[in-house]
Amino acid sequence: MLMNIDVFDAQAQVVRQIELPDSIFGVEIKEHLLHEMVRYQLAMRRQGTAHTKNRSAVRGGGRKPWRQKGTGRARAGSRTSPVWRGGGTVFGPMPRSYALGMPKKKRRAALCVALSLKIQEQAFRVIENFDEIQQPKTRQVVSLAQCFTEQPKVLFVTGEAHEALALSARNVPTMKALPVAGLNVYDMLHHTTVICAEEAIDRIVGRLTHGTVSDH
Repeated sequence: MLMNIDVFDAQAQVVRQIELPDSIFGVEIKEHLLHEMVRYQLAMRRQGTAHTKNRSAVRGGGRKPWRQKGTGRARAGSRTSPVWRGGGTVFGPMPRSYALGMPKKKRRAALCVALSLKIQEQAFRVIENFDEIQQPKTRQVVSLAQCFTEQPKVLFVTGEAHEALALSARNVPTMKALPVAGLNVYDMLHHTTVICAEEAIDRIVGRLTHGTVSDH
């Protein structure tokens, strides 16, 4: 089945309607799937580069500090012992991967749920294009967003990379511009309103029908 959605111009005036497939923009909202996807994305972004030296990695420890008996001191076998100053760390963080596993079908389904949620919340706007943004001008992008919503967190979605729009939105901490190839669940949930170019709709449908899903 198909649903209708308004298409706006740059002044937020309705110019026509287009059809959206229910299989992508009208699926059942499954919060647990969104939670799992956000957790998966955040885990993928973790660097996992924290590193501490254990007793085999610190300098020293070649010989016994003093003889075993007769000194009156506690017996010691190495200067790299964790109880010594400058010794190794016990169970400290080591480089590792925090990546989680998630099937591609579930990732695709989660993105469909996020899109459907924005449609239900009436926070998904389709604009003809972003042709008015020819040069990086933050004021122009902010003015465009204010035509559609009073909320500060806005995600712009384009069919392909739009450098001028991306640079303009980058100057505002609460705004972000993404091409369809980089569209993801975390950014959609993080931003209150999604303003999507009309040309991007077909790309979204194609990507979620037989394409790939971003891990960003």
